[in-house]
Amino acid sequence: MPEIIYQGKAYPCQPDETVLDTLRRNGIEVPYSCCAGACHTCMLHCLKGEVSERSQKDLKPALKNLKYFLACQCVPEQDVEVALPDDEDVYVSARLVEKEQLSPTVWRFRLEAAVPIYYHAGQFLNLKNEAGWVRSYSLASLPNEDEFLELHVRRMPDGQMSHWLIDHFSVGMHIEIEGPNGHCLYTDGEPERPLIMVGTGTGLAPLVGILRDALHQGHRGPIHLYHGVRTHDELYLHESLLAMAQQHNNVYYHACVSGDEPAEGLQAGRAADIALGEHPDLKGWRVFLCGAPEMVQQTRKKAFLAGASMQDISADAFTTPEH
Repeated sequence: MPEIIYQGKAYPCQPDETVLDTLRRNGIEVPYSCCAGACHTCMLHCLKGEVSERSQKDLKPALKNLKYFLACQCVPEQDVEVALPDDEDVYVSARLVEKEQLSPTVWRFRLEAAVPIYYHAGQFLNLKNEAGWVRSYSLASLPNEDEFLELHVRRMPDGQMSHWLIDHFSVGMHIEIEGPNGHCLYTDGEPERPLIMVGTGTGLAPLVGILRDALHQGHRGPIHLYHGVRTHDELYLHESLLAMAQQHNNVYYHACVSGDEPAEGLQAGRAADIALGEHPDLKGWRVFLCGAPEMVQQTRKKAFLAGASMQDISADAFTTPEH
């Protein structure tokens, strides 16, 4: 069987085992998250040998040429020597210019990158701090209108990175960023088409960016945004979204509370259930889903069964394990 050489030691692979699985089975700590090739957190550098085309899918051409690959997608067919990424190849420094608490559990971070970052609203960045922790966060900003990169961070109960960002990352400090990544974004060309967006928690962040991008590009069809939380104090950007709905007659904002008795103007229940209940026929719609993996997976299937084409369903599941 092929061997993975890492830091001078060889680790034999088991049948059909990925590079990431081999390293983890041998107690090697490397960053990883979704294990599905989406987040790019497990990117490694191939120093010797060849890696599969699949493991380089969606990487930037420059990174492919340098033989970077995603360890979770690479089942080696020969011995390969690998290393952690060279920060100068992959990461760009960014300075924190603003930090604001938006709810009891969610903070807004605005970053200024050292070099221009070309991105689409709805994509995500990987953040790496001095301890080497890497986590993915979606962009809420709009490149054509916003000066800074905006991220929304929820304090996770066992989340090393979220605690560090909220408690220790201060204005003026720098962090390394990689990306943008992801395909959950607005595409122009069909301005009359109806859009439906469902997000839970900070799944709102990419949806706000996509919504603003659609309006910026002159979308005229109805846009329904459903934001789901458990308690009403977890709603954030609530007033801003109400104002946006008042300013644009094709924008419909639905704030959904599943755990509390909702206050006046809020809807009771899970956002996905309410959205699909109010729109049982999604034929011809574009669907955007962001948030908890279970919600995204289940709603994707239900949206398809409701008539939405699978290619018209864009999803960004927050699969980052906070460890």
